[in-house]
Amino acid sequence: MPDGGFNYPALVLNADFRPLSYFPLSTWNWQDAVKAVFLDRVSVLSEYDREVRSPSFSMRLPSVIALRDFIPSARMPAFTRFNVFLRDGFTCQYCDFKRAAPELTFDHVIPRARGGRTSWENVVTACGACNLRKGSKLPRECNMIPRQEPRRPTSWELQDRGRGFPPNYLHESWRDFLYWDSELEN
Repeated sequence: MPDGGFNYPALVLNADFRPLSYFPLSTWNWQDAVKAVFLDRVSVLSEYDREVRSPSFSMRLPSVIALRDFIPSARMPAFTRFNVFLRDGFTCQYCDFKRAAPELTFDHVIPRARGGRTSWENVVTACGACNLRKGSKLPRECNMIPRQEPRRPTSWELQDRGRGFPPNYLHESWRDFLYWDSELEN
């Protein structure tokens, strides 16, 4: 096992050389990447300096791999709490402050008590304080209008939004395949 179990994730690209997902970033652990290489399901585009060995074989660990078969992305993303937060940029739509996911909730613009549905078109990201302050009132009753009108995003929009939130670990060999504004750190 390389470096006593130290993490050597492989960036996973679709057959068109784009990441399967930006947020969360599509990665596989080194064991799954090596298995996919042996099953001829991926092409290795870049490697780490670290090797894995058996008595009769050695190979460098893949750092970037591309699927041999293209996987089309879903046209419509699932309606989940996380995807609502991602659509809204992890920003309360009432006070406009960016927060960590555990500090956020979602708010029904038209409250459920007043016939509002739990859907893309009626739910926005809110911090706890704003959600409590709004309560079961309509936006005009409490002068709390969401910054953006809630709507169903496309998968592409969510992926593009996810590019604004680079993960903690980015290997330098991934640089040519990812397009973040911030510099990559080792």
